[in-house]
Amino acid sequence: MLVFTVRPRVLRLLPRELIKATSRTLKKESSSQLMLPQQGQARQVSSTTRTPKKRRNMRNLNVAFVSGILVVASYVSITNQGKNYLSDTGGAAVGAASNLRNGVSGTLGAFFSTSSQDGSSQSSEKTGVLKLSDEEISARLRRMEESYTVNRGKGVVRYDVSQLPSNNPIEDDRAERMVEVRYRDTESPSDKNKAITDPGAGEVPADWMLWGVFDGHSGWNTSATLRDRLLDCVIEELSNVFRLGDRGPAARTVPSSDAIDRAIKAGFTKLDDQIVNKSVEKLFSGTPKVSAPELLMPALTGSCALVAFYDTHLRELRVALTGDSRAVLGSLGADDKWTATALSVDQTGSNPSEAARLAAEHPGEPNVVRNGRILGSLEPSRAFGDARYKWAKDIQDRVCRQFLGRTPPPALKTPPYVTAEPVVTSARIRPGKKDFLVLASDGLYELLSNEEIVGLVVRWMEKTGMVPPPSKSLKEKLLGGRGQSSTLTPVIDTSDASTKSSQRPPIRRSSQPATGSRPTYLLEDSNVATHLIRNALSDGGSPDNVSMLLGIPSPLSRRYRDDLTVTVVFFGERDGEGSDTALSVQLTPDATLGLQQPKPKL
Repeated sequence: MLVFTVRPRVLRLLPRELIKATSRTLKKESSSQLMLPQQGQARQVSSTTRTPKKRRNMRNLNVAFVSGILVVASYVSITNQGKNYLSDTGGAAVGAASNLRNGVSGTLGAFFSTSSQDGSSQSSEKTGVLKLSDEEISARLRRMEESYTVNRGKGVVRYDVSQLPSNNPIEDDRAERMVEVRYRDTESPSDKNKAITDPGAGEVPADWMLWGVFDGHSGWNTSATLRDRLLDCVIEELSNVFRLGDRGPAARTVPSSDAIDRAIKAGFTKLDDQIVNKSVEKLFSGTPKVSAPELLMPALTGSCALVAFYDTHLRELRVALTGDSRAVLGSLGADDKWTATALSVDQTGSNPSEAARLAAEHPGEPNVVRNGRILGSLEPSRAFGDARYKWAKDIQDRVCRQFLGRTPPPALKTPPYVTAEPVVTSARIRPGKKDFLVLASDGLYELLSNEEIVGLVVRWMEKTGMVPPPSKSLKEKLLGGRGQSSTLTPVIDTSDASTKSSQRPPIRRSSQPATGSRPTYLLEDSNVATHLIRNALSDGGSPDNVSMLLGIPSPLSRRYRDDLTVTVVFFGERDGEGSDTALSVQLTPDATLGLQQPKPKL
């Protein structure tokens, strides 16, 4: 039985005529006889025999009951309208294609940018586990994939990106930038700072190429901020250290390796300072309270950041990592053996070097790292945002009291405990030797090892003709005579010992490795990043496992798989394309690789 209590103030908001009409109807119905028990007997009572006080009480009760029904009906109507609105906006988002923005960045020359713009709406419907068809599986895996052909001939020929959400909306993000620059042409490193008297003479065109993968946690706000701003901040700092010559029109001089690393780190830390500290200072200075969510959410949520910077003139690749995403370089050695080299170290409380660093910075605090987590709670030891581990307790109390936020961690004593300063590593790239780079959030490395990832990319390259497949005799040699048509070519992990020790092994769901007729990989995607995601979910080549994991709806799916973001960069130099080709990054189908046009992202 439902009982509604409606105050007179609420009744005045209801249509007077509707209340009168309803009251008349109820009076007419109340004239019928009602059977009320009294002392074990049934007694007939007519509404016409009630006292005036009883009639007045009954009329008030009737009005209250009808008013309650009207309130419930209004709520249901508004809720349905809200559902329809969300459905409409979701449909609009499906039809929206991703943007390519063109512009000019000061003296850096032509500037091209791509990024993830996920506009999916949160569904209010409750759905069960779905049984998906093969077409539905592929559609979900390919919904957020993009393939880019780089027609420059300077060291990068193509890169593929793909994302698969588990959270709704996805907490991962990604972005790319390509900037045209010009260097002084020198005969030897000793005279690289030599002045050029003839404007335009002795200049070498080159490109700066940057790729970013941002793994958010506790929300999407921080990763979205990194998508929009981090690569631009790094480019600005790099522009300051790659100085323009005093007499050359636009040619730049090459700084030291340490100066480049410091510039990248400065881009990271300056942006995090704006996110965490400048935002709350602005709020305390008198910004209207209504602006608090916009200013504070990127600070209260968090994100890891993995950025790769490639200079086509120096042919040097730098990888900067804040958090536990990972970069792996695939290379073909002189003995025709592929190698996997990790260019980043997972930065978590489980990493002994990170735990030792935090213990040294916070002496006398035994709980600074507990159970592999910072203050027993946060897993990454370096991250953007996560202000609960950076703000002093009085600031957190004030933010929580006046605006929004959470109570500080119980073990908080001497913040900050978490930093956004990245660890920067470098590697020489051989564009003519088919080197490639895999950048991914930790959701991929939870399911695949470094060797498996490189082996899957190599198999995809063999299928698409980017590299010739190994001869039968070579494959038998590499496999030690145990070769099967469904097995991957072995890959050697050449990462150093300290890097290997800091990386968690992938999760194995199956108790036995794939054997017999069961393939060890799936090969059906034209986008190599999607190819990696499909195989990560397959647990050794099982389509049923892919279907099972994709069929679990959000938010339940987060218990079984993470958001996945993958970027794969192919280094190389195509014949017939020179450095004078205009800078262009194109979403183009490649007939030789059977590529499809990228689909709009939800």
